[in-house]
Amino acid sequence: MNVIRSFTNGQGANVANIYNSDGRVPVAKAIPFGLQHVLAMFVANITPIIIVAGAAGLSSQQSAALIQCAMLIAGIGTIIQLYPVWRIGSKMPIVMGISFTFVSILCFIAIEYGYNAVVGAVLIGGLVEGVLGLFAKYWRKVITPVVAASVVTAIGFSLLNVGAYSFGGGNGSPDFGSASNLLLGAVTLVTCLVFNILAKAHYKQLSVLVGLIVGYIFAIFLGKVDFSAVATSGIIALPEFLPFKPEFNLNAIISVILIFLVSATETIGDTSALAVSGLDREATEKEISGSIACDGFISSISALFGCMPITSFSQNVGLVAMTKVVNRFTILMGAIIMVLAGLFPAFGALLATLPEPVLGGCTLIMFGSIVVSGLHMLAKCGYNQRNMIIVALSLSVGIGFTQVPEIFAIFPEIVRNVLAENCVAVVFIMALVLNLVLPKSMENN
Repeated sequence: MNVIRSFTNGQGANVANIYNSDGRVPVAKAIPFGLQHVLAMFVANITPIIIVAGAAGLSSQQSAALIQCAMLIAGIGTIIQLYPVWRIGSKMPIVMGISFTFVSILCFIAIEYGYNAVVGAVLIGGLVEGVLGLFAKYWRKVITPVVAASVVTAIGFSLLNVGAYSFGGGNGSPDFGSASNLLLGAVTLVTCLVFNILAKAHYKQLSVLVGLIVGYIFAIFLGKVDFSAVATSGIIALPEFLPFKPEFNLNAIISVILIFLVSATETIGDTSALAVSGLDREATEKEISGSIACDGFISSISALFGCMPITSFSQNVGLVAMTKVVNRFTILMGAIIMVLAGLFPAFGALLATLPEPVLGGCTLIMFGSIVVSGLHMLAKCGYNQRNMIIVALSLSVGIGFTQVPEIFAIFPEIVRNVLAENCVAVVFIMALVLNLVLPKSMENN
C-alpha cells in the first residue's frame, strides 16, 4: 500500500529523499535514477545467457525468449528485494540480474548433459540457497567483518577486467581495442566525469545516465548501433512456463549447489558493501538473510521459466557507492522498466543496442568504487597483524591463483569449475579458513 500511495500521492515527495532509503521521490524525478540502474546492468544481464545458450546449442528464438525472461524475472526479483515478501528480500536498494558466476559451470553442464539438466540443477540449487538464507543466523557468525571485507574487495577486483573488456568493445569482439571503441569509451568516461564536476545538487548523481546517453548518441554517429533487432521484435510477449522440462542429474546438481554457495558469499559481500557505502552502516543479519533467500528462491522461479540464476548485481552496488542514491522507490522505477523490457520485446531490444564501449566508459568508475568500499570496510576492521595476514594472503592467493588457472590442473574437474576462474570463491575460502585457525590475538605473539 505504501508503494501505491507513492505513485498516487505526491504530497511529501521530495527529490532530496533519493539519499534516504524510505523517503518518497516525485515519479518524474525518480525515473531517470531508476533508468540509470537498468542501463548500468542491462548488457551484463543478458551476456551470460548468450554465452550459455550458445554452448547449449539453443536456437536464436530460444535465446531471445530467455533474454526476455531474464529481464522480467530480474525486475520481479528486484521488487522483492526492495519490498520483501515475508522473510524473502532485504528491504535494501539491491538490483538483481543474471550472474557471470555460473557461466563456466552451466556451459559445462549444457555441453555434457544438455540444457534441461541446467534447468533442473538451477531449480534445486536455488532452493538450497534460499533455505540457507532463511537460516543464515545459524551460520552467518563465521563470516566475520574481515572475511566480508576481503570478499567485497575481491568482488571489486574481479570486475575491473570486465569494465576493461567492455571499454575495448566486449570480450571476443572482432574489433576489440579498435580506435573507434576506445574513443567511444573515452567520450563516455569523460562525459561522466565532467558532468559530475559541473552539475549541481542531486543532478550530479545522474552522471552515469548522462554519460550513457552522450556515448549512445556518439555511437549512432559512428555507426556502432544496430537497430535491426528492434525492427523485428514483437509488440508484447509473455514468458513461457517450463519451456524446458527439468532433468535432475546428480553431478550437475552438486556442481551448481557449490556455485550457489559461492554466489551466497558474493551476495553477503554485495549487501555489506551497499550498507557501508550507501547507508553508512553495517548490514544487519535480517538484511543479509533476506538478501540470500531472495537470490535463491527467485533463481528457482527463474529456472521454471527456463532461465539462469538471478542474483544481486555488483555493478549496481558500485553505482550506489558512486552516487549514494539509495531510495527504494527510485530503484523501483528501474525494476518496473526491467519488467516492461521483459513484457515488450521491442523495448528490451532497444536497451540491448547499447554498445559495450559506452557501458565500459561508465563501469570503470563504478567497479573501482566497489574496491574502495572493500578497503573502507577493511579500515573499519582495523589493520592489526591478524587482519593483515587474512586479507593479504586471501587476496594474493585468490586473485593470483585465478590469474594462472593452470595451477588447479591436478584437481578434479568439479573443483576446477568452481575455483579456477572465480577469485571471489578462492578469497572467501582462504579468508574463512584463516579466520578460523589463526589465534584471536597475534599482536604480542
